[in-house]
Amino acid sequence: MTSLDRPTPPDPAAAPTEDQKAVTQAALFDAFGGIRGTVETMLPGLLFVMIYTINKDVKLSAIAAGAVAVLLVIVRLLRKDTVKHAFSGVFGVGVGVAFALFTGSAKGFYLPGMIYGVGLGVAFTVSALVGFPLLGVILGPVFKENLSWRTRNPGRKKAYTKASLAWGLIFLAKYAILFPLYWWGDATQLGWVLIALKLPPMVLAVYFTWVFLAKAPPPIDVIAEWEAKEAAESKQGG
Repeated sequence: MTSLDRPTPPDPAAAPTEDQKAVTQAALFDAFGGIRGTVETMLPGLLFVMIYTINKDVKLSAIAAGAVAVLLVIVRLLRKDTVKHAFSGVFGVGVGVAFALFTGSAKGFYLPGMIYGVGLGVAFTVSALVGFPLLGVILGPVFKENLSWRTRNPGRKKAYTKASLAWGLIFLAKYAILFPLYWWGDATQLGWVLIALKLPPMVLAVYFTWVFLAKAPPPIDVIAEWEAKEAAESKQGG
């Protein structure tokens, strides 16, 4: 087989090109839902806190938030768009709605998401410290490298470790602000602070991820390698 039949793996020591930086940016944008996914994530919670601020009706606020989350999924299905971000959003809202209706407290709507956020913060931090960064597991398939960064691309592993640590610390800092409000603040105050802190920490975490990955070596496309191997075996068998 000639060298043209097999994809040339990227040099782990090579400096990233502008094209690679653009690909990284596009992949991150898609992986985290983009602008539309962000809006869909924020809208149910915003509707909940707005209605609760006006009339203090937990049941009405929860039902309205749940209804708009389901509506967003239906719209995506009708448009035949990807629904992975919408489904994850409606699941989170659904759990929050259930807690709010069960407890009769507006704070119950926020508690499951806050616990989940702390869990993510701990998971990102611990995974970075033990050398198996969670962000690499999440983004590896997006970049078609799977887990090749662990053993074949140390520069990528270092970047994923830094990015995972950034995500962990940002999440933990966010909830270090929110949990005192949950315990000692009122539900309306907590809701508006949650809305205010929904987007900036996420943007900051994604920005740090882009900075670290844009400077890292390009990913090794293990999918292309597998396809080339299959093609070579097919030729030999023929």
